Amino acid sequence: MEILREIGMIARALDSISNIEFKEYDLTKGQYLYLVRICENPGIIQEKLAEMIKVDRTTAARAIIKLEMNGFILKKEDTNNKKIKKLFPTEKGENVYPSIKREHDYSTSVALEGLSESEVKTVFNLLARIRSNIEKDWEYVKKGNERNY
Repeated sequence: MEILREIGMIARALDSISNIEFKEYDLTKGQYLYLVRICENPGIIQEKLAEMIKVDRTTAARAIIKLEMNGFILKKEDTNNKKIKKLFPTEKGENVYPSIKREHDYSTSVALEGLSESEVKTVFNLLARIRSNIEKDWEYVKKGNERNY
């Protein structure tokens, strides 16, 4: 069974739908993922955001720059450490968030259609375990190590 292929196809299909639907807001290439996490975690730092989304720092930096340029977020210096920049949604970002959340809720209901509550819990728990397994390799490789196949 090609479980990771199935997961990948689901992720790419949902990402493609979102990129099309959020184009009217000038949110492309997964930028909506960053905006959602910033709206849900105001004051988050870039490194933590990258870790949540499971991307490298450079990828996160590019998305954050675009979101800031388009007025969705702003960076504020930490009061204790000027090197730390905290990310916050702007009014524009907060106004778009409900649309993104609605799309997410709708996609979730479509994806889980026909599954019982018990099946949904099982799928969630199994996917969380799969993610946990993968995170170990992600952390290892992110630090410059190579996996032995």
